Amino acid sequence: MRAGGQISGAPLSRRAVLTYGGALVVTFEALRSPSWAQAPPPTNVGVADEVGGFIAIDTDGRVTIKSGKVELGTGAITAIAQIAAEELSIPMGRVTMIQGDTELTPNQGPTYASLTIQDGGMQIRRAAATARAALLDQAAVRLEVAKDMLEVRDGVITPRQGGESLSYAQLVGERRLKIKVDPAAALKDPKDYTIVGTPVPRLDIPAKVLGRFTFIQDFTLPGMLHARMVHPAALGAKLEAWNDAACRKIPGYVRTVRKGDFLAVVAGNEWAAIRASTAIVATWSAWAGLPDEARLFEYVRSSKVVRNEVLQATGDTTGDERASGRIIEATYDLALNTHGSIGPSCAVADFKDGVLTVWTPSQASHLLRSQLATMLGLSQERVRCIFVEGAGCYGRNGADDCSSEAALLAKLLGRPVRLQWMRSDEHGWDPKGPPVLLDYRASLDDQGRIATWQSDIFLSERPMQRSGATLLAATLAKLPKFGSGAGVYNPGLGIPYALANSKLTAHWLADTPLPAAWIRAPARMQNTFGNESFLDEIAAATAVDPFDIRTRNLKDPRGLELLESLRNLAQWEPRGSRPRDGGMLVRGRGVSYAKYELVRTYVGIVADVTVDWSDGRIKVDRVFVVHDCGQIINPDGLRNQIEGNVVQTISRTLVEQLTFSRSAVTSLNWGSYPILTFPNVPQVMIDLIDRPNEAPWGAGEPTTSVVPSAIANAVFDATGVRLRSVPFRAAKVLAAMRLAKAR
Repeated sequence: MRAGGQISGAPLSRRAVLTYGGALVVTFEALRSPSWAQAPPPTNVGVADEVGGFIAIDTDGRVTIKSGKVELGTGAITAIAQIAAEELSIPMGRVTMIQGDTELTPNQGPTYASLTIQDGGMQIRRAAATARAALLDQAAVRLEVAKDMLEVRDGVITPRQGGESLSYAQLVGERRLKIKVDPAAALKDPKDYTIVGTPVPRLDIPAKVLGRFTFIQDFTLPGMLHARMVHPAALGAKLEAWNDAACRKIPGYVRTVRKGDFLAVVAGNEWAAIRASTAIVATWSAWAGLPDEARLFEYVRSSKVVRNEVLQATGDTTGDERASGRIIEATYDLALNTHGSIGPSCAVADFKDGVLTVWTPSQASHLLRSQLATMLGLSQERVRCIFVEGAGCYGRNGADDCSSEAALLAKLLGRPVRLQWMRSDEHGWDPKGPPVLLDYRASLDDQGRIATWQSDIFLSERPMQRSGATLLAATLAKLPKFGSGAGVYNPGLGIPYALANSKLTAHWLADTPLPAAWIRAPARMQNTFGNESFLDEIAAATAVDPFDIRTRNLKDPRGLELLESLRNLAQWEPRGSRPRDGGMLVRGRGVSYAKYELVRTYVGIVADVTVDWSDGRIKVDRVFVVHDCGQIINPDGLRNQIEGNVVQTISRTLVEQLTFSRSAVTSLNWGSYPILTFPNVPQVMIDLIDRPNEAPWGAGEPTTSVVPSAIANAVFDATGVRLRSVPFRAAKVLAAMRLAKAR
């Protein structure tokens, strides 16, 4: 099999034909088919407003679901298969999933922002409901039975009173379901669910556990070359000269490719490419345009503001503040994060007969197609991106940049190319989660209640835009760049509490120290850290229990229900009811709550921590989570998601911090950019609130948003020391505790 749909003489599975051939192969008996069942077109079958864009049924009764959303290690594709199987009343075993292929799947937007199930899954649910209704209509005509007298079981439609039955395969075969998706199609009643809401095992896990899964790093094409990038020595450095004399002595070396500041070595095997990448001599111009890392947040505060935007306002914050007595102020900051994918980015590309095909782990294959088309001056019809799972990202990591570099190499060479980044490429050149600075000011009335609340957040607007970061190959090779879209994260920056006088202002900054893109719960994690930490400070200053200050200021019934469930799950004791521990090891508890983006998923956590006074180390021992995302599709998958959120965000909160010089990133490996280790993974107890009759919301990000503040609040409970700067690395914590003792 080669890119572009050329098929070799080797036997092919149906899935292989679907994945690589670009068309559904059709043979069928000429039944009395409805007008909407038509043979599929040969290409571009992923039509987002047609049932056939999402669903195909073959002559064996197997159903292929075509999802623009992809599997990033979260179980999303299993959940989408459950949704489709449930709505079509077919067994899970008959469902085949195709994902993230711009030739075969609809453009459902990137797999991000906890919208995979909420948006993408619901599109497929409506398509399946539309298909089911149309098939019942057709069966009613064929069987001469009223539609409401028919039932569906295992893809077979049968009269309730018995008699002749018809299968989906008999009604459709492999014809394309050319019918518009009905947004008002009647959905199955949740009381009749047999698949949705049950803990279906992940479809992808067996092959991964047994080492049979094909990750992008395992993907190959016949006759492909292997490449390694030679990235600039400094972020803004220019390539002045290069010499590959030493490379030419390496067996298997093919050539060096240079375009502008884009430099890569290409070889017939991977080891030769690796050796050549270290043997080549490249001379780069000097560049030192990054800020002083030690003064990062001075840089953030002094950065040019593109615009100020009031995101949330109630009452009059200035008038009430003048009349109040007590003022509380605090500033919080969160450093840069890298995505740190365990497996460095990889992509395979082929340019043949004017058509570019890229096998990519991108979470946004349809967006990447547009970006690559712009970069290379091709029409979108001549670019195909096929998703192949990578090592996870949870944000826009280096996958798209690596894919852009592979695509450029393939076009310049006219041969298939596999590009694998090295660890230093991944840590040094993936776009970063930008630094964020937050200021808070509140006034209290004479009864200790919050009279006014003001907050200001300083963050770069660039990674908050839909297009994410510019492709690295376009920057280095000085090629056209795809434009940016509108910001999307503003709703997530508010507070969920009903305060009479409040004002939240975003100061959108023109730039950020390093190229930036979204990383899990972008801006929401940072803003919730500030919100929930500051609320905890007010609770401490007024001797109010942290749970009580939240319930007093919350009017949302679902939020109140969740907090009470969390209080019971954690067996919370009011703060101050027990004395702080003595000795060097002290323990504390902290709570945090969020309604994600103020419009969906509710989540609250209690973190139990141990702090060592001797060295400042924090260990999170237990985390209690109560989670309400509406209808639960797969409770086991949801628990996996929540656990992953907790573990990854503890890592970001306690140990992860990017370091850089005035020229480049310096934390280029796991030694200089550590992540949480297995001995430090906490016990996680989860209570899921299932609401089968409500819409399902996302779970990929919400729990992330509440972790840093819960830990900070627990450390305060343990030590009386307030941590306001993430990450809470041991040296920083020790310094804060010593300062507190000295006062």
